[in-house]
Amino acid sequence: MHHASTMNGITAIVLMFVNTLFWAVPVHVLALAKLLVPGERWQRRWARALMGTVNCWIWGILAALKLTQKTRYRIQGIEGLSTSQWYFINCNHQSWSDVLVLLVALHGHVPFFKFFLKKELFWIPLLGTAWWALDYPFMKRYSRDALERNPHLKGRDLQTTREACEKYRHTPVSILNFIEGTRFTPEKHANQHSPYRHLLMPKSGGFAFALAAMDGRITHILDVTIVYSPGPPTFWDYLCGRLPAVDVRVRKLAVPPDILQGDYQGDPVFKDRFQAWVRDVWEEKDRLIERIRKGG
Repeated sequence: MHHASTMNGITAIVLMFVNTLFWAVPVHVLALAKLLVPGERWQRRWARALMGTVNCWIWGILAALKLTQKTRYRIQGIEGLSTSQWYFINCNHQSWSDVLVLLVALHGHVPFFKFFLKKELFWIPLLGTAWWALDYPFMKRYSRDALERNPHLKGRDLQTTREACEKYRHTPVSILNFIEGTRFTPEKHANQHSPYRHLLMPKSGGFAFALAAMDGRITHILDVTIVYSPGPPTFWDYLCGRLPAVDVRVRKLAVPPDILQGDYQGDPVFKDRFQAWVRDVWEEKDRLIERIRKGG
């Protein structure tokens, strides 16, 4: 049995690798066209062609998982979602398999995921150019030290990121963010003295920054909760199909209007209000995980 599941894992990796290599070619051809033939009308055409290519790449990944896994996905809450809406996807983070689980649950129901990337990641071979071609927003964040030394830079990082997000004015996107900032482990949970049973402390600053960068376009978050049975797998165990079941719950939450606009860094009252709202979302999420674990 173990040998068969190992073969499933190897097959899944080979299929995904071949699928990625195959679709990397048209992505980079279109990226070159996007660079050489500017103009807004053409840029929109290239964007549509790129999204078509990426959708094929994702269907290939999902097909590889379907062929090699017997994992049952119990998904609730995707009714009424739309690929023509802007969403902020917020999810608890336990394993590298979270991204694949999110693709299984949400692909075709919401716009293609985008992440905020650090500017330095542009230089990663192949991936950097693919992210650039797909209009991933490259963030310029300044440290607190840098801002203290150069007060004139205050607000510049948000402005740069806003400009990177400008192209989403006409193109709905889903911004994916793990606001815990790192994968959950019992050790990290203990070190943080987290008040939640199943979650790490949420990092509200990055979340507030991303919402502000989208300039009020994102009015709903999709609060996604993933629970693995019997527990979070390693990425390899997940690919091997050694996981009996995954529960995915999606809650569509309106962002309160007084949270959409405000200066998180400069306004302590807004910051407190924002953090209180995130804590409420997190407490509800923690209770939901407890209910699912108990079979509810």
